[in-house]
Amino acid sequence: MTVLYKANMVRGAEWATFFAERAPNLPFRLWPDIGDPADVRYLVAWVPPDDIAASFPNLELVFSVGAGVDQFDATKLPAHIPLVRMLEPGIAETMVEYVTMAVLALHRDLLHFIAQQREQVWREIRITPAKRRRVGVMGLGQLGLAVLERLKAFGFPLLGWNRSLRDIEGVACYAGVDALPAFIERTDILVCLLPLTDETRGILNADLFARLPRGAGLVNVGRGPHLVEADFLAALDSGALSGGVLDVTEPEPLPPGHPFWSHPRILVTPHNASMTTPDTAVDYVLDVIARHQRGEELPGRVDRSRGY
Repeated sequence: MTVLYKANMVRGAEWATFFAERAPNLPFRLWPDIGDPADVRYLVAWVPPDDIAASFPNLELVFSVGAGVDQFDATKLPAHIPLVRMLEPGIAETMVEYVTMAVLALHRDLLHFIAQQREQVWREIRITPAKRRRVGVMGLGQLGLAVLERLKAFGFPLLGWNRSLRDIEGVACYAGVDALPAFIERTDILVCLLPLTDETRGILNADLFARLPRGAGLVNVGRGPHLVEADFLAALDSGALSGGVLDVTEPEPLPPGHPFWSHPRILVTPHNASMTTPDTAVDYVLDVIARHQRGEELPGRVDRSRGY
């Protein structure tokens, strides 16, 4: 009964150390050293191997090493094998840090000041009090809730939008496609934390940007295909948007010469807003495995009909 890890090999070595300490009787292997494929019961992966079912005939659980699962082709994974998202606390903690940084950068016009510095321009921009800067979060799962909780400390009016209605203290919540325009029209800094599905692909588009208050800011920490690039650039150039912080793009990495690299009002980071922490991730995986063996409900289990 083997656990097979197929992701970042540097962090994989840390996983191996923690598994040896905490589950010495559970064999743990690092890809491509898979041993006997018939022994593999649990797969932890970012990009899964081709033909999972045929490669590992006795597979019982598949874990995404990250919070997202859109990199998996669910049609290649038999319905009886659960797919589990990573819910370990390190992901939320690092995502909260990043989104807080990005929101404050847009709130305090940091991208404009960086551009002015490059041009050797000394020009003040009047400060907008936090109580007058509305921050809206799209996607109210584990990460969205953690982000909103941290942002409360700064005094921003907070809004949230989700597929289904949530009740969050101190947050004006909206749900469903019909409520999206009302949410967007009241948002000055928009944070996208949505999962990537057929319904959310391209959701950050010209129509949405036109509904935002003029000069709004965008933080995309969802997935690159959420954003329609041409619409985003046009909104920046027209002044409809004042700036954007992007941790995700399509493709990744961006090719040389892509306009995002040099645009003065775009900050691009290499998809590292959040990162799975091996120490706490191993505890999470071992807990889910134990629950699975006892026949209990699995935290983080993906609803394949919804894609997350």
